Amino acid sequence: MLKSQGFSLNIEHIKNVLQAKVISGEDQIATDIYGIYASDLMSDVLAYGKSGSVLLTGLCTNQAVVSAYMADFKAIIFLRNKTPDKATRKFAKEKSLIIMSTRVDMFEACVKIANIYTQMLPDENVLVSVEDTDKYISSHEFTVDGSDFASSGIVSSQIKSTLKNIGYDPQLIRRVAIATYEAEMNVFLHAVRANVTLSAGKGNIIVVIDDEGKGIPNIEEAMQEGFTTATDDQRALGFGAGMGLPNIKKNTDKFDIATRVGEGTMITMKFLVS
Repeated sequence: MLKSQGFSLNIEHIKNVLQAKVISGEDQIATDIYGIYASDLMSDVLAYGKSGSVLLTGLCTNQAVVSAYMADFKAIIFLRNKTPDKATRKFAKEKSLIIMSTRVDMFEACVKIANIYTQMLPDENVLVSVEDTDKYISSHEFTVDGSDFASSGIVSSQIKSTLKNIGYDPQLIRRVAIATYEAEMNVFLHAVRANVTLSAGKGNIIVVIDDEGKGIPNIEEAMQEGFTTATDDQRALGFGAGMGLPNIKKNTDKFDIATRVGEGTMITMKFLVS
């Protein structure tokens, strides 16, 4: 959440970067929000959405607006130029919900918002690393929903965009992106959800993915190229070939796994900045 990092984003900032049209609540767009949630699954919005957030969705229905209201969201942005019907607009106005519409799709919207958040981070937002040898110039938190396969790769893309905006070497960014994407896909294959943290510093970049899932019974076995516990359906999608963990190790400078069977796995990836 943005609020937990001592930083809030204004709805007007989001409106401008998405070139969105305000359908309802024009007088409220100066409102600060503390999170972004992108989903077309309203049950997930109710389960995982945070109070004071903005909902990005391509589901232009009355249920989407009702769900956002029940989850105590501040605004809804309908994607791909979708606009709600008259009854839905009336409900939103009565509940003081800001309604907007933008031409962009969910992926582009998430990346654009992540970019403005990175650019607006205050200079004093500096965190000391766990090793006390490097100071982070940027720190971010993300959530991966293992049940929403359609969103796979979103977090990795946001991390890549963030690092590009900071100005890291392209080859370093490529290694971080590949390792993070492999770890993110493991969440969709083997876990329910995961918290992802990015700490970007002058001396190193650290990405931690802490999931709630199956855990790994035998790490040594799992590190072998070609070993997989993925299902046939998962392999049919092009994943689960047994190269995920080896590929992560190949692209990181330091790679640690902590796991408990039936509880989950935490992967820590460290990349040195030369």
